[in-house]
Amino acid sequence: MIEKETTQFKPSLKLMDATMLVAGSMIGSGIFIVSADITRNVGSSGWLLVVWLITGFMTLTAALSYGELSAMFPKAGGQYIYLKEAYNPLISFLYGWSFFTVIQTATIAAVGVAFAKFTAYLVPKLSEDLVAVDLGFFTISPAQLLAIGVIILLTYINSRGVNGGKVIQTTFTVAKLLSLFGLIVFGLFFLDKGIWKSNWENMWALGPLSADGNIGSYTTFAAFGAIAAAMVGSIFSSDSWHNVTFIAGEIKNPARNIGLSLALGTIIVTVLYILANVMYTGVLSLHDIAYADKDRVAVSAANHIFGTAGTFIIAIMIMVSTFGCNNGLIMAGARVYYSMAKDGLFFKKVGTLNKNAVPGFGLWIQCIFACLWCISGKYGDLLDMISFVVVMFYMLTIFGIYILRRKRPHADRPYKAFGYPVLPIIYIVMGLAFCILLIIFKPKFTWPGLIITLIGIPVYYLIKGNIARQDLSVKDAVDTNG
Repeated sequence: MIEKETTQFKPSLKLMDATMLVAGSMIGSGIFIVSADITRNVGSSGWLLVVWLITGFMTLTAALSYGELSAMFPKAGGQYIYLKEAYNPLISFLYGWSFFTVIQTATIAAVGVAFAKFTAYLVPKLSEDLVAVDLGFFTISPAQLLAIGVIILLTYINSRGVNGGKVIQTTFTVAKLLSLFGLIVFGLFFLDKGIWKSNWENMWALGPLSADGNIGSYTTFAAFGAIAAAMVGSIFSSDSWHNVTFIAGEIKNPARNIGLSLALGTIIVTVLYILANVMYTGVLSLHDIAYADKDRVAVSAANHIFGTAGTFIIAIMIMVSTFGCNNGLIMAGARVYYSMAKDGLFFKKVGTLNKNAVPGFGLWIQCIFACLWCISGKYGDLLDMISFVVVMFYMLTIFGIYILRRKRPHADRPYKAFGYPVLPIIYIVMGLAFCILLIIFKPKFTWPGLIITLIGIPVYYLIKGNIARQDLSVKDAVDTNG
């Protein structure tokens, strides 16, 4: 039987659903892990919180700025559309290209494998250290196979319509918000006063924390580089908040609800992240945070709070968290490729909706690419390198507000960026400083992601050239027949 296609998205998501998509896409496994690397870089509890506060400020400022753009262009594609309207099709294509090749698909793979890794706490046969398939030139672990299975399952559910994905997203996000809040409350209740006092006695020391517990020192300029390097983890943990803009065509009253959901979702998650790190410093020494086994800070904290059961409690929490996070990533990502296809910059079939009013072909293309990243095992390395590219496109998008205010001064703006023009420019300055410092101090975090983005330039012109040749062929055929 041939599947019928529809031509329009169905607005099915309410404000609650959109807010849960924002929060659920942000909270994956990062908050349970990345504080270890941050602490190794900055060496003190005060600077640990400063890194999270800076990231939270940048995230909230960006979200409030995106509210204006989402109200102006309430349609599928989100950031891709904003960049096209403010700049040109090349800039928006480079974003879409980076989004498909690495940003979204590698993130889906990494979150899927994180789900599998923590499932292995409950089912050891699914460990990443075991071999399920040996092809000689490379092996595949049970964890990778489980990750692929979860990605395929969530893709299938989302291909059946937005309502199935919506139920999963809201249910799992509420569950993980409550469980993370519960962990924080229990942690603060069982706070160790001795550890707390020790961690906060020298709260503004700034230097690398060594394995023997000593804090080194930085030159003034190197200190900024260390903070930027530390923020790689916190920015990754706070990313994907803008996924809700990609599905604008499926949100009821998008001009109002997208901006509001961005604000509510990012505020909720930022507050929880900061409180979680306060809790960490109350139950673990800085050394135990920095050098937790495999950086699993939350596992160490839960073991302190709940004893041996803590490992299983955190494993279940992260399974819930990553499952819901991946659902949001998978649901939203295909809408970007849909918009690219509508512009003739992706496979034509991706620009169609299936009988369930979702871009089914785009979902399955995304699934295949994410599964390939799972098999490659290189997604983790790539994710460390995309923070630079992600922030770069955030800056370009936010600067687009200034461009559009000038280009389209009389355009309808149901919502205007909070704090404009001051807050958006503060974000741009902070983002620019972050990117420059990474280029100087952590080039391995910048060049690979930048190179992948720049490869998109010749790809764009190849596609445009092919479109031009097709148009010319059609014109010649018409002229000949005429």
